[in-house]
Amino acid sequence: MMEWVRVCTLGELLPGEYQVAWDGDTPIAVVNLDGDLYAIEDVCTHDGGELTGGVIEGRQIECPRHGARFDIMTGAVLRPPATVPIATFPVKVEDGIVYTRDDRCD
Repeated sequence: MMEWVRVCTLGELLPGEYQVAWDGDTPIAVVNLDGDLYAIEDVCTHDGGELTGGVIEGRQIECPRHGARFDIMTGAVLRPPATVPIATFPVKVEDGIVYTRDDRCD
């Protein structure tokens, strides 16, 4: 059974902000988009660099290295040079704590 990973308290994740947690070897960024929480793998599929630190505009995140853009809600590629979507993950809030997990099968 996959365990949930604690990310932060809800108060530490204000709209427009993100927090990164690790589920094993997977870095997961949880992003607050106007009160709704979304989790994405914090790895650009173009070159393996971190996505966090890139500009977040609306529901898009831009890779700070080469400018690829991804949809935070779906993981879809919105602008090259990336061609492969990023993984998305479930998020839950329980007793004011934000959790996520890598629910992909090994």
